[in-house]
Amino acid sequence: MNVLDLSVIIIYLLALLSVGFYFSRTHKDHDDYFLGGRNIKSWHVGLSVVATDVGGGFSIGLGGLGFAMGLSGSWMLFTGLLGAWTSAVFLIPKIKKLEETKRFSTFNDVISHFYGNKVAIVATIISLIGYLGFTSSQLLAGAKLTSATFESIDLSGALWLMGIVTIVYTAFGGLKAVIYTDTVQWLILMVGLIFIGIPMAYVYVGGWDAIVATVPSGHLSLTNVSFSQILEWALTIMPIWFIGLTLYQRIYACKGEKAARQAWYLAGLLEWPIMAFMGVVLGLLARVGYENNQFASVGFPNTVALDAEMALPLLLKMSLVPGLLGLMLAAYFSAILSTADSCLMATSGSSISDLYLRFVKHSDHKKIVRLSQISTLVLGLVALTLANLFTNVLNLMLLSYGVMVSGLFIPVVGALFLKKTYPLQGFMSIIFGGGTTLILQGLSLTSIPIIWGLSASMIGFFLGTILPRVEIKHV
Repeated sequence: MNVLDLSVIIIYLLALLSVGFYFSRTHKDHDDYFLGGRNIKSWHVGLSVVATDVGGGFSIGLGGLGFAMGLSGSWMLFTGLLGAWTSAVFLIPKIKKLEETKRFSTFNDVISHFYGNKVAIVATIISLIGYLGFTSSQLLAGAKLTSATFESIDLSGALWLMGIVTIVYTAFGGLKAVIYTDTVQWLILMVGLIFIGIPMAYVYVGGWDAIVATVPSGHLSLTNVSFSQILEWALTIMPIWFIGLTLYQRIYACKGEKAARQAWYLAGLLEWPIMAFMGVVLGLLARVGYENNQFASVGFPNTVALDAEMALPLLLKMSLVPGLLGLMLAAYFSAILSTADSCLMATSGSSISDLYLRFVKHSDHKKIVRLSQISTLVLGLVALTLANLFTNVLNLMLLSYGVMVSGLFIPVVGALFLKKTYPLQGFMSIIFGGGTTLILQGLSLTSIPIIWGLSASMIGFFLGTILPRVEIKHV
């Protein structure tokens, strides 16, 4: 890699670390560290939400989809738009009202309110498993981008490089550092894709004539996708907007219900069509470059099978001149880190608030902040270790989503629409749903395990309804 490009990347990473250390001096208490003082503006939150949700995993994953199936891969993020707007209408008004009266701090405070503390602990464990996997997928995305563009760094080395930077600035900076850097990172990514990445890649592969002559005709269509694939995306991605730890943090961080809903509407539009089509178009252009043997000089001729998720980083490396490559890589690093830091922050917040502080009471706010930072560091290292066990970003993300959605979505829907709930409903629904998806996914017994997981969750919820022991009336 050119010295100029390397300098851009180093300056960018040092800037992130500086932001983290700056905000580390501003934390007054637990709320300030994990929720940004509950007064962050809607546009900051909206950009942070979409940066977190799309981020590096979907950015690299979308490139892989564009390479493998073309423009139809954009439908994956259409389900994100539907999820964002649906939750803005049905979830935010009720949750924001409860948060303002009950001072909720995490998603599992909601579960505790509707189903009791014991069920909330089970939900916390499911959430932590899912979000550690999700954090790992973002670190893996960064590692793939790094190893594809820095010839001297292998995938494992790149993984540790990205992981350490992310973990350190997140642990010190807290949610304020995460949200404010997310805002800048998302803007960097948009500018980079619109004005650098897509135009120069388009010229490099030979323009429209080369695209039409190279890719299968279905790649230029929006119908090159099966119904079962869209169904799997919808069932996996839409419900996450009702159960995501990072999303509840940002609901609580907003000044009020109106600001939170505005943030969610903005996030939905940014996901689809804006980010969706930019991601798959770059993947499609990477397919053209690969088929025309334009990656042969860096060891990837078209006679050798290529990991679809590695094609986009290779395209950037080959099509961009020194300096611009560094800027574009910084843009993608922005997307990756904006998701990894948010997921890590949510995981740490849940472990401290929903596990530690439920059993150990503390009045020393500075000590709690210090424990929160240590928790972030430790969980970050766990996620980094987990990332070393996987090779596919999108598969790891969807597995993490699937386990959480199967276990937690049905109890949340019940809490939103039922006048009373029972602890047994929540417990059986979480265990049946999350357990079923985890087992089926692990054993590869079905192509869409989340359908069976959600079905099992509904059965568990029903059994908990007809065999109640303790009734919880909503207030």
